[in-house]
Amino acid sequence: MAKRRKRGDGSIHLRADGRWEGRLVIGYDDKGLPVTKNMLARTKSECITKLKALADSTRTPAPDQPKPGILLGDWLDLWYQSYKKANLRPNTQMSYERRIYQHIIPALGNIQMDKLTANNLQQFYSELKKSGRLLRAELYGEGLSDQTIRGIHTTLHAALDKAVAEKLILRNPADGCRLPSAKAREMQVLTPEEIQRLLIQAKEDGCYELLLLELSTGLRRGEICALQWNDLNLRTGELRIERQVHRVKGELVVSPPKTRASNRSVILPVPVVGVLKTYKKTIASRWMFPSPINEDSPRDPAAVRKRLQIVLERAGCKKVRFHDLRHVFCTTCLEHGMDIKTLSTVIGHVSSSTTLNVYAHVTDEMRRTAAVKIDQGIGRAGPQAEAVTAPQKPVPSTFQAHKGQRRKPGTGCISQINDHLWEGRYSPIWPDGKKHARNVYAHSEAKCETLLAEMILEMKAEIAAEKERIKATPKAS
Repeated sequence: MAKRRKRGDGSIHLRADGRWEGRLVIGYDDKGLPVTKNMLARTKSECITKLKALADSTRTPAPDQPKPGILLGDWLDLWYQSYKKANLRPNTQMSYERRIYQHIIPALGNIQMDKLTANNLQQFYSELKKSGRLLRAELYGEGLSDQTIRGIHTTLHAALDKAVAEKLILRNPADGCRLPSAKAREMQVLTPEEIQRLLIQAKEDGCYELLLLELSTGLRRGEICALQWNDLNLRTGELRIERQVHRVKGELVVSPPKTRASNRSVILPVPVVGVLKTYKKTIASRWMFPSPINEDSPRDPAAVRKRLQIVLERAGCKKVRFHDLRHVFCTTCLEHGMDIKTLSTVIGHVSSSTTLNVYAHVTDEMRRTAAVKIDQGIGRAGPQAEAVTAPQKPVPSTFQAHKGQRRKPGTGCISQINDHLWEGRYSPIWPDGKKHARNVYAHSEAKCETLLAEMILEMKAEIAAEKERIKATPKAS
């Protein structure tokens, strides 16, 4: 019996015409079927020689050996600066730089990439969870959040993937690392009664138009701060969203919206347009919501966040983020029959599947309501039961706005960040003509007031000393 050829060496046989034929599988097509190549020879030995030469020419070459000695820190810096930075938005650049230069490189930067293991990374993530926080550890705990750790892993994994593609390492050691679970932040939605109280209090606190517009459109905080009056057609009610405001390294920056889908138009309800018409007469700025300090500058999104917290507290509403008002808008739209595709376009989601995932709980309730209505229709139930499921117009609130005392100039400001954290801020103008802000934090309002007063005294002393220094400095002739 003829000796069986090894797998991958091809096959040979004697043809009827006396010649030898060799056949070799050189690959597979899109359907997974083998692609073969044949050759002919006068003798068996010649056929074997030709077949071996064909196999050698088509065999996939062995992978290049990795380049030893390249430090992870050096590669991360090169990868970010050369491959990533130019294509990232300013805020995203800051996120990458924090992950790379504040966390990854200090901990792992001196390890050679070809020596880096999954165990190294797993221990690194564990340490971040225990004691990775660099700022405000006394307030938020020593460990980083699960979300932050997952972001660090994503950045590190992408950089190592590129290293594999560049044949610097054979495989990505970040593959298969166990990460903290991705916990979605719980969505907070105000009740109709709370919405009424919020708007009543907002009138007293001077931010009624901004919050009314937010509840009527679901704009992102940076988008609503970036609105200009020429974005709004007061005749048709069409509002264009073409930019956003955010902070980059302490400076307010106006940039295009978050995504291409965020560049959009919405139609405002007629009553909201009427409110904005009246409000426009009081504003002498191109910005719809200008900075109270400089009318030629948009309002700081951070100031909007802090103002909302004050209004919520005075209105007796639950603590929610500004972004949660966007959820209020979306939930209300869905409950009143707006389809997912339309809502996705209105709020600027890239895909309607994103909207569907975020508001799955609302759509589930809508399906249950629809099932009840179908059952009622089949069973010919009376209209009384159906009316219960329809959105009800809230009873007008009897809430009276809180007439809070405004803080005296020069005493800073205090706001409650969450249930157990207060923030004090003082932003005096220094001799250089610029505002220099400093913050203090405490677990109670009283303690925060004390720390703020102490910080104000210190800053006033520094300002006085700086003025004396400038006076004493000889002027250049």
